[in-house]
Amino acid sequence: LYLVLFLYRAVRLPIMPLTKLQFKPGINRETTSYTNEGGWFDCDKVRFRSGVPEKIGGWAKKTSNTFLGTCRALHHFVDLNGTLFGGVGTSLKYYIEEGGAFNDVTPIRLTTSAGDVAFAATNGSAVITVTETGHGAVTNDFVTFSGAVSLGGAVTATVLNAEYQITEIVNANSYKFTATATANSSDTGNGGGSVVAAYQINTGLNTTVGGSGWGSSTWGRSTWGSASSLIAAGSTLRLWSHDNFGEDLLMNVRDGGIFYWDRSDSSSGFVRAVALSDESSDATTPTIAKQIMVSDRDRHVIAFGCDSETTIGTQDPLLIRFSDQENLTTWTTSSTNTAGSLRLGSGSEIVCAVETKQLILVFTDVSLNALKFIGQPFTFGTEQLSENTTIMGPNAAKAVDDFVFWMGVEDFYVFDGKVQKLPCSVKSYVFNDFNSSQSEKVFAGLNSSYNEVWWFYCSADSGEIDKYVVYNYLEQSWYYGSMVRTAWLDRGIDKFPMATDDNNFLYYHEFGLDDGSTTPDSAIQAHIESSQLSIGDGYQYLFLSRLIPDITFDGSTSNDPTVTFTLKTRNFPGGEYLQSNGNTVVQSAKETSSVVEQFTNEIDLRLRGRSFALKISNADVENQWRLGTPRVEIRPDGRR
Repeated sequence: LYLVLFLYRAVRLPIMPLTKLQFKPGINRETTSYTNEGGWFDCDKVRFRSGVPEKIGGWAKKTSNTFLGTCRALHHFVDLNGTLFGGVGTSLKYYIEEGGAFNDVTPIRLTTSAGDVAFAATNGSAVITVTETGHGAVTNDFVTFSGAVSLGGAVTATVLNAEYQITEIVNANSYKFTATATANSSDTGNGGGSVVAAYQINTGLNTTVGGSGWGSSTWGRSTWGSASSLIAAGSTLRLWSHDNFGEDLLMNVRDGGIFYWDRSDSSSGFVRAVALSDESSDATTPTIAKQIMVSDRDRHVIAFGCDSETTIGTQDPLLIRFSDQENLTTWTTSSTNTAGSLRLGSGSEIVCAVETKQLILVFTDVSLNALKFIGQPFTFGTEQLSENTTIMGPNAAKAVDDFVFWMGVEDFYVFDGKVQKLPCSVKSYVFNDFNSSQSEKVFAGLNSSYNEVWWFYCSADSGEIDKYVVYNYLEQSWYYGSMVRTAWLDRGIDKFPMATDDNNFLYYHEFGLDDGSTTPDSAIQAHIESSQLSIGDGYQYLFLSRLIPDITFDGSTSNDPTVTFTLKTRNFPGGEYLQSNGNTVVQSAKETSSVVEQFTNEIDLRLRGRSFALKISNADVENQWRLGTPRVEIRPDGRR
């Protein structure tokens, strides 16, 4: 037997040196796979850290509770007692989250006088018709009734005196909702003469429709500056901005009202936010804006794209107003305070404002401007930084210290003292599969633990966010993937990033290793694939005989986490992959005293082609992996 083995080894082909598979960090889709030799070409749910790919962290539900509507904005703040709150702005409501509970603080726009509302029921139906002159509601609005008496049968006072969502607008004086009880033949009453209806602010759209949204500017919106045309009830995608003023909260519906939630008023229960103008005796307090912000350095409340002192209720899309310092209820310009206003001279409207450590960047639809605190007598001054600068939507920019990164139309940008285009190795991939009609939904999220800015967007065939692209600003690398997220908030007051999805849950990210949107948790399907590799000029065939894997499962909680290495070959750059051979790399079981990482020694292969690609993927739970430098045995194998 030993002699046979000796003779066999003696006649084997010479052992070839192993080739290290080392790739440039980041994904490159700006060239063909063949041209990008030595780089990575495709991935999903993988990031780059210190130049090598690894599976991203998992996510888990912060709470089993859900909210109504699609969340488009998240904000964290604490009160004077150290209680942590979260602002959650959705297409239907505004909530303040505390301890996993979502407390509805949506402002009331109208409370009727007793007797203004009358009900009518139909035998055998749960649909109730409400009559009220000039109700001003739109479909999906919420209304709470009180003071009603029974209609005489199954529709009792308890049934009527509750919150309902409006299902149909009949006309300007009538609408319908579905009650929690089905009427019978005795329900012939009208609810009595003491019925009061409290209407919450109009809900907004959950999708952008043609002719609405910031991208359509003021054209097609009736008369320029007309408040009614700019904020027609339910006519635009519902977006929120919010900021805390001490322990209190300011919130603004884009192109709608400015509201104020007083923490002290909610010390014994959550009260609803109120219009900021109702909190102030100053008649010039703005009532409409595109965005609200509290400047951190100088403590002014700033309203962007708001109404002026002399035309309250009529929006000027380029006007910036600021309150007196440390005073959110004084807005009248005076020599004895620091309140005032500025109007930008470029563009047709303000798209968004982003605060850095030194200044506030203000984007219009055609320019970028700096808003700087300069002290009295002018308080703030503006400077145009760039013209012909685009931004994809109101939430498409993110500040990182004194840098601001944003997604523009067909390009990515950075401001680092000057405006520059970011070289992007996945630009064509992103913008060739992009639903521009839903550009308002694009939002940027910071994941500072990994030096990443994420942009979430709708792919070409999707009406809701389903894709993301990431820029690692420390390593200057790009990668992308698929994920449904509608809002994101970096870690800070809370120690994990948070995000929301279209199932109305709030998730901790970089939390655990798995997809916590399911029960039980499911595996995150992560993968990364290289571009093609060849020998010499690529004309000669190569033969792959074995792979020496190099990967770590450090951080995994499974006893036997696995990944699959797949090598596949092709003969021509544009041809199909002809052969593939994959195997699973398994970590040995963990012992209680120490972690042992003993990997599969090698994978035997029999692959032939002019070029080959490497793919790493996983499909099991409790798995974390990070690639090292695998090696492969390659032999020249002739020219045909």
